[in-house]
Amino acid sequence: MVRTAYDGTSSLGHVVESLGVPLTEVGCLRADGRAVAASHRPADGARVDVRPVPRPQALPGPPAFLLDVHLGTLARRLRLVGVDTAYHNDAEDEVLLEQANAERRTLLTQDRGLLRRRALWSGAYVRGSRPDEQLVDVLRRFAPPLAPWTRCLACNGRPVPVPKAAVDALLRPGTRRNYESFLRCPDCGRVYWRGAHHGSLEATVARARGLYREQRPDHAPGREA
Repeated sequence: MVRTAYDGTSSLGHVVESLGVPLTEVGCLRADGRAVAASHRPADGARVDVRPVPRPQALPGPPAFLLDVHLGTLARRLRLVGVDTAYHNDAEDEVLLEQANAERRTLLTQDRGLLRRRALWSGAYVRGSRPDEQLVDVLRRFAPPLAPWTRCLACNGRPVPVPKAAVDALLRPGTRRNYESFLRCPDCGRVYWRGAHHGSLEATVARARGLYREQRPDHAPGREA
């Protein structure tokens, strides 16, 4: 229980956010046992119950995300498992707000101040200090459909199979000698193949699939997308 002073005029939502909790993280507000809106002005001495958002949380639109500049590794991992993820390593806050609203993307960040911006269409706080913890948090919170290996890790594009001859000039001698199957992103030109790090990427995908099955037990195996 937290006790806090109340000026008698502020909305309940303002009081909650003044305590450091963005309303994006609030699922339900109750004042003296009654469900109320964030605009409610509680009576002096009211007992308020602040509930977290439910998990998995329904999104206001198709599962599409925009990550702030500090979550680049998380962006690549979300793309690895096939989640539509926009990211720019130099985007200012105003640019993030504009893109999230224009493209109807949920903004993921660890900046509580950014989540308190009234102009933001949809946002969420990412828990965890390490990328693997952050990935688990996002997947558990939203349970987005998965489609591993379908997005470019660099730009979020859709890589397509290409003949080896089409990318031969871009390959190092060892890669050219040892691999035959390749994908290339039509948006940024990045080339993919099952290289030395494929095992660690497979482990990330397997963990994500396991989390998805935990939350969607009735979902048929092999049909995440």
